[in-house]
Amino acid sequence: MESLAQAFADAALTAGRIGGVPVRTIHIVGGGALNELLCQRTADRSGLPVLAGPVEATALGNILVQARAVGLIEGTLEDLRYRVVRTHSPRRYDPQASRIR
Repeated sequence: MESLAQAFADAALTAGRIGGVPVRTIHIVGGGALNELLCQRTADRSGLPVLAGPVEATALGNILVQARAVGLIEGTLEDLRYRVVRTHSPRRYDPQASRIR
């Protein structure tokens, strides 16, 4: 679990550096969002808050994109993301420095 949490933290921070975008929060979606230890340790190791969820992120994204493609809904990618945020509140894990070894 520790190595996976470190890999998540490293990947998020590296992606931010490569993209020239400051990383302020790490989002974990899908099945990993159910693992409280993984989410907390990722926050601890990255020093950043982790937002976990939704677990159904892949299915939700697929449904929204398909609905947009056939004209049932409209909007940009940001609009579709906002629909998910409005209906699925993530769980927040804040870094706890005392947990890092």
